Amino acid sequence: MQTPTPAPRATGRPRSAAADAAILAATRAALVEVGWSKLTLGDVATRAGVAKTTLYRRWSGKNELVVDAVAELFDELELPDRGTLAADIEGVVLRFAAILARPEAKSGLMAVVAEATRDEALRERIRESIVERQKRLVLQGRARAQSRGELPPETDPAESARTVDLIFDMVAGAVVHRTLVSAEPVDEEWARSFAGILSLGLAYNSARPPVTDEPGSAPSSPSGV
Repeated sequence: MQTPTPAPRATGRPRSAAADAAILAATRAALVEVGWSKLTLGDVATRAGVAKTTLYRRWSGKNELVVDAVAELFDELELPDRGTLAADIEGVVLRFAAILARPEAKSGLMAVVAEATRDEALRERIRESIVERQKRLVLQGRARAQSRGELPPETDPAESARTVDLIFDMVAGAVVHRTLVSAEPVDEEWARSFAGILSLGLAYNSARPPVTDEPGSAPSSPSGV
């Protein structure tokens, strides 16, 4: 009689979503209370009520931990449907600025961006955890504008990806610079002006015919000369 083969045992304990949430919340609290320079993984573990080994199994260092703690804040962003492309942009800009105004977001983002200037792995984590995840809002907003007839569909995947990158860079760059670098308010008036300029630019870019200079001919100039 053949002896039944025992079922394979699971290796390691399953990751706890509750522990993850507690650790990330504790990281943000520590950023506000002690700042980046004094934040330690041991302190975060104590605040979260978990063992240090629990934290170290999830994050190898402070940089990665803070990126994920900040990324979780940006996951709260939503794109409100306000009826027009410009109004939608205005709405998400105001929500983005509100998150950046929070002390934990401000100190965390500034710290990891500074550290990333000399750490390629950290730059890649920022791209994956924050930038790429939040491009969902650009895709959603563009699809909504296309369904309303405000923007035409883009059939070239490469060109479509470039447009998404450009929109994200313009929104994120303008809002981050104004709130964290210039320390100026992103109020409704500023957000409305910015959204109007950006939506007009997108409409113009969509209507503009592609530049196709013949080989060997001189490139066309803005003046037509």
